[in-house]
Amino acid sequence: MIFLCSQYNPRSQVPSYLEVVDIAGLVRGASEGLGLGNEFLSHINAVDGIFHIVRVFDNVEVTHVEGNVDALRDLDIISSELRLKDIDHLEKFLEPIRRVSRADPTKRIESDIYEKALEWLKQGNDIRNGDWSTKEYELINDLLLLTSKPIIYIVNLSIEDYLRQKNKWLAKVKNWITEHSPDSVMMPVSVSFEQHLDALPEQERTAYLEENKSRSMIPKIVTTGFKALNLINFFTVGEDEVRAWVLRDGMTAPKAAGCIHTDFEKKFIRAEVMKYEDLKTLGSEAEVKNSGKYTTQGKAYVVEDGDILLIKHGAGGGGKKK
Repeated sequence: MIFLCSQYNPRSQVPSYLEVVDIAGLVRGASEGLGLGNEFLSHINAVDGIFHIVRVFDNVEVTHVEGNVDALRDLDIISSELRLKDIDHLEKFLEPIRRVSRADPTKRIESDIYEKALEWLKQGNDIRNGDWSTKEYELINDLLLLTSKPIIYIVNLSIEDYLRQKNKWLAKVKNWITEHSPDSVMMPVSVSFEQHLDALPEQERTAYLEENKSRSMIPKIVTTGFKALNLINFFTVGEDEVRAWVLRDGMTAPKAAGCIHTDFEKKFIRAEVMKYEDLKTLGSEAEVKNSGKYTTQGKAYVVEDGDILLIKHGAGGGGKKK
């Protein structure tokens, strides 16, 4: 965004964002209503993905609900509570389906898929780790089960451990994730470090990072979150506005146009495409065009992360620098 704004000097700039909601911690027995219980689980049910923060530092001023720091125990508790809640939800969901399927053979395939998912959970597995067919995935995904959501594990270190990138729990947590959630990402982060950094004036912040040969993890948390949710950014540029838009990875140019306005998708004609990296390397839009890297794409074009699009459409006449 900073580079694009330096190129076009827009009157306004609109970055994309990842909305993160801080939800109070989950305790042992939450699936049965203990602690915040169902309130917590109903909140988490509404999200698309989960940042699971795992504490691995000791601090007498920061109490732990279990009495002491044990990252593997905490991982087991959270994983188990989410799975138990999914089992409870799926069993209740299945009750009427079982009755109907006994009388209607056409419903048995659907019932069998849900039964398969329930058995998978009861065996101690998470839905996201299952090998599901397309039909199975579609049906199970509609249930918005907690263990179907992508998880990014944020290992919360002390400032000292973060700066030296060492902690006795890191390897153990990594091994746990490899065994229980192999497609998930682990990120060593220090919340205290980020809070300290955020409170510093810009010049002091830069000096502090250089002195400690470190960096903030916030940008990586955001980009990793986008990737986990299968999201990408595309840009629209011009003197009026430079804006980043969020799009599901694998979507076509008309779908990107629809992010801007539904009429643009309906009356899509073509998209003129420029790659962000090409613009940054070559230095100007004119040079991108001169190099032959400014292309015109039709309805089948799949938008890529970092694309800069000019959508041509028939809505209200003309196109838009989007």
